[in-house]
Amino acid sequence: MLKIPVKEGENIERALKRYKRKFVKTTVKNQLQERKQFTKPSVERRAQIQKAQYVQGLKDQENI
Repeated sequence: MLKIPVKEGENIERALKRYKRKFVKTTVKNQLQERKQFTKPSVERRAQIQKAQYVQGLKDQENI
């Protein structure tokens, strides 16, 4: 559970902004989305391979 201490005289909007930023950094949102729908292991593997190929292509273009 995330806790954000609100400082004295601090605007609640500012505290909410800090909370949202901290929430995104903890990757809780990604985990919730992954658990929402089942993906087959073969589909996950294929996505990882495609991402690796994409990154490798970018690195190859950088070196040219």
